[in-house]
Amino acid sequence: MGSAPGGGPSRFPAFGVGGGAAGGGRGRRRPRVRARTPAAVADDRSAPTRPADPEGRAAGSRAVRLSWSASADDRGVVSYDIHQGDTKIHSVGGGHTATVLTGLRPGTHYAFTVRARDAAGNVSPVSPTVRLTTPGTDDGRATAPTGFRATSHREDGAYHVDLSWVPPRVDGEVAEYQIQLDGRPATSLVYGGGAPRDRAAYSFYVGRKPGVTHRVRIRAMLPDGTWGGFSAERAVTTGAGR
Repeated sequence: MGSAPGGGPSRFPAFGVGGGAAGGGRGRRRPRVRARTPAAVADDRSAPTRPADPEGRAAGSRAVRLSWSASADDRGVVSYDIHQGDTKIHSVGGGHTATVLTGLRPGTHYAFTVRARDAAGNVSPVSPTVRLTTPGTDDGRATAPTGFRATSHREDGAYHVDLSWVPPRVDGEVAEYQIQLDGRPATSLVYGGGAPRDRAAYSFYVGRKPGVTHRVRIRAMLPDGTWGGFSAERAVTTGAGR
C-alpha cells in the first residue's frame, strides 16, 4: 500500500509495475496505477416486516385465493412463502401480494399463513392466520383409487394378495398408499420415485391357510398431506379355485 505524507495510509493504494531489460539491466520505471477498493458492505440482518391484512376466499371447491399487504424491507422483499400449518406449500415473488392455491379438497377446513423473505434469507414474523372452508362435500370418491382389483396366489406354501388400481387424479404425485385388511391397517406402500400414474400394483403376504376370505381396500396420501377416500372394498379368498 502507498503512504501519504506523514506515514498515514493513502486513500488510493498505488502499485508500481517494473520490467527487466535484456542483459539483466533494469528497465525504465513504469508509471504507478492507482485504484480504489470498494467500500465494505454491512451484513443484512434485518428481517422484513410481517405481511399484514391477509384475506382468503374459496375459488370453487378445490382452490382458494389468498391476498395480503406487502411487507417492508430495507433491501427489498424477494419472495413470500405460504404455509399450511408448519409446512411451506407455495412461494411467490416479492412483487406479488396474492396467489391461488389449487389441489384442495371440497368441504375441508384450511388454515394458511404468509411470511416474507429477503435476499439474505431473513424471514419475517408470521402473518395472522387465514381460516376458511372449501365449499361442497367430500365423500372421498373424488380422491379414491379406482378400478381396484384383488386376487390371491400361492407361492412357497404361503398365500399372497395381489392388488391393482388406478391412482386418483389429483394435482401432484401420489407416492404413498395405506392398505386396509379386514377393517384394519395392514401395510403401507411408499414409492421412492417415479410413482405410477396410470395403473399401480402391489402384492403382500397374508398367511399359509387356504380358504380364508379377507376384505381389502386402499387409500392414497394426497399431495397436500391428507388421506384421500378409500377405494371400493373387495373380498378375496386364499386358495379359491385352486
